[in-house]
Amino acid sequence: MTSSADVVDDLHRRGLIAQSTDEGELRAALAAGPVTYYCGFDPTARSLHVGHLIQFMVLRALQRAGHQPIVLVGGATGLIGDPRPSAERTLNSPELVAEWVERIRSRVAPFLDLPAAEQGLSAPIYVNNLEWTAPLSAIDFLRELGKNFRVNRMLAKEAVSARLNSDAGISYTEFSYQILQANDFKELHERHGCTLQTGGSDQWGNITAGTDLVRRTHGVSVHALGTPLITRADGTKIGKTEGATVWLDPELTSPYAFFQYWLGIDDVDARAWLPLFSERPADEVAALVQASVDRPQGREAQRALAEDLTRLVHGEAELHQAEAAGRALFGRDDLTALGESTLTASLGEAGAVELSDDDLVDGALPTVAALLQRTGLATSLSDARRTVKEGGAYLNNERVTDAEAAPDPAGQLAGGWLVLRRGKRNIAGVRLPR
Repeated sequence: MTSSADVVDDLHRRGLIAQSTDEGELRAALAAGPVTYYCGFDPTARSLHVGHLIQFMVLRALQRAGHQPIVLVGGATGLIGDPRPSAERTLNSPELVAEWVERIRSRVAPFLDLPAAEQGLSAPIYVNNLEWTAPLSAIDFLRELGKNFRVNRMLAKEAVSARLNSDAGISYTEFSYQILQANDFKELHERHGCTLQTGGSDQWGNITAGTDLVRRTHGVSVHALGTPLITRADGTKIGKTEGATVWLDPELTSPYAFFQYWLGIDDVDARAWLPLFSERPADEVAALVQASVDRPQGREAQRALAEDLTRLVHGEAELHQAEAAGRALFGRDDLTALGESTLTASLGEAGAVELSDDDLVDGALPTVAALLQRTGLATSLSDARRTVKEGGAYLNNERVTDAEAAPDPAGQLAGGWLVLRRGKRNIAGVRLPR
């Protein structure tokens, strides 16, 4: 457990602080006793994604140092949307936003669950800013909040200025977002004694608007920390794989795909991200980074990230299934140990076909050669037969010796799956008719 006095140093060591208001005052406040702090997440989709994980790393570090976390899911600000540099956001219905608020809250709650050894620390407080924003009248909004904001400072925000200079322009709805977020800090200060907000450095203008509002309305100094924006070595955003977002919800990104995402990242990214996302001791992280330099083929840093973050997001059982799936699909473990959900997710990632009753020939499955062709593991029947003859075709990790034989349905795995493999790395799934 990191002490309150050391937590800022620990966050710096890990590269988790990009900006702060008055670091000296913050250090003194953290050292003086438990501080209540918060981070907010807007429900602009049905799930958060891996880019949000860095905020939970900060939340967890401060929590383990003895401070009180508040997690805000923005049922009010999610109805508006933070201005984007490019174009106006599509406004979602109140019913959809409310559904996403609850879904996100339920999914992120385990991230701040405390291990048995740390039960003396503070459990998180969960809040929804719709609670205090919905009753706010237009007159109160203008008189009590709007009078504290200077338009010239609001216009200076990067996303706002970009939109003002574009053909799209910006609506008053999105322009007012900063006031609503700033009001969250004021409300949490009044309700819970909150004195610190953390968030991404792309939100710095909104975050400091909150510190200014608390100072103007209550005459006290509160604090803010901004985390760095995380990009890959090629400049693209973290959490994008083949154009798809890597979500924190298992219904959107399976635990297997989540595990494989981290296992497959570039060596440069693995070395840069390991200190940010791993809570292992500093000397162990340093050793893993060095191992990535000395033995990049071992992918030790990637495996450490995959293990740590899959455990955090999906739990120990799903981590074991994701690891087992990787080993089993490539012939190193027993495929029968995998459950239906893991097989379905992993084979969906690898490529799969589903057979229907129309695909059966006199009640029998197509031949192995035909299945190799249909799944794309072979370019033609002759290519499939040649692969079998050369000993490069496998069915459920057993080498195939007869290309014209039909698989026995009794050998199907959980969920009606068969696993075809060509060589060591090329895999596809075949789902039998149900």
